[in-house]
Amino acid sequence: MPRTLALLLVTFVALLLVTPAMAQDDPTAAWQPSFDPSTAEHTYLLSNISHPAIEGVGVGYRIRDAVWERSDGRLYVDFRPLAQLGGERDVISKLRMGAVHGMLSSSVAAANVADTLGIVNLPYVVDTFDKLERFIGNEELFEEFRQSPRRSGIVAVDITSYGTYGWATNRPVRSLEDARGVNFRIAEAPVNVDIYRNWGLRFTVMPWPDVPQALQTGVINGLDHTPTVCNITGKFDVANYFTEVNYAQGLFVHLINERWLNRLPADLREILLDVIAEESAKSRELAQIQHEEQIADAKTKGVEFIPLSDSDRERLIEMAEPVYERWGDRIGADYLQKVRDYLEE
Repeated sequence: MPRTLALLLVTFVALLLVTPAMAQDDPTAAWQPSFDPSTAEHTYLLSNISHPAIEGVGVGYRIRDAVWERSDGRLYVDFRPLAQLGGERDVISKLRMGAVHGMLSSSVAAANVADTLGIVNLPYVVDTFDKLERFIGNEELFEEFRQSPRRSGIVAVDITSYGTYGWATNRPVRSLEDARGVNFRIAEAPVNVDIYRNWGLRFTVMPWPDVPQALQTGVINGLDHTPTVCNITGKFDVANYFTEVNYAQGLFVHLINERWLNRLPADLREILLDVIAEESAKSRELAQIQHEEQIADAKTKGVEFIPLSDSDRERLIEMAEPVYERWGDRIGADYLQKVRDYLEE
């Protein structure tokens, strides 16, 4: 009997020691709400695949808090980052059905919802922070973008950013010729597949959760992503070089199930959409600052940043011409040309 009591005591003490450690390991612990969401009349279930330390992701929590305050606690934005509700393809299916109400979808995945959403992934179209703001600020062009997924019962309400795309690699890529020796991980998106095929580069389509092990084991030795994401999520621990291809903005497109949105009381719907617009705009400003800060931080850790030459950039644009033509047919050739012309002015 004493031995049993002693064993129970040891187990109890162990639990006391382990529980705080487990709480500390919770990556969302710092973002828990300061209010009781159980009293809300309505809940908006919002998903994202990445880490809330990224400004374009953490906006979900800022939307949560602002909506709660402005609605006097009637509407709770239940934000679930870090793929808590599943991978992006799975969540898109849930979004169509209404099992998930909203999604901060990576723009590469959003192209699976509507072809027109793929316009922001085409190389050297919406490739800078300035062009992104100009695109969003053009009411006619952006409205066509926003309405494009309605056939799937979804609306695109806004956009946040996570930096500018390039190549994180475990050996220096100083030219297009160097890039041909790399196996790049790219996202599960038809636009990216087309781009890399036409660029003549080796690539592996891979879900984001599989990337860390693949990078560490050498299954891939390059990553198509942004400095912000690579630094915050530890990819630079393995891939110590970053080629500044700067061919597209890394974006999260805020998608909402239209049926759910229309069922929300009109005053709450207005509050939600207003807050999303306000916080998304703030988030894009913060994302640009974060982009520069993360590059500076990565450099202090020994990551080498390599600018792509103007001649290689022009070569990438030239080789992507079939992509522009193919996606022009899917997006709408006139619309694509309008966007390209406007952003090049």
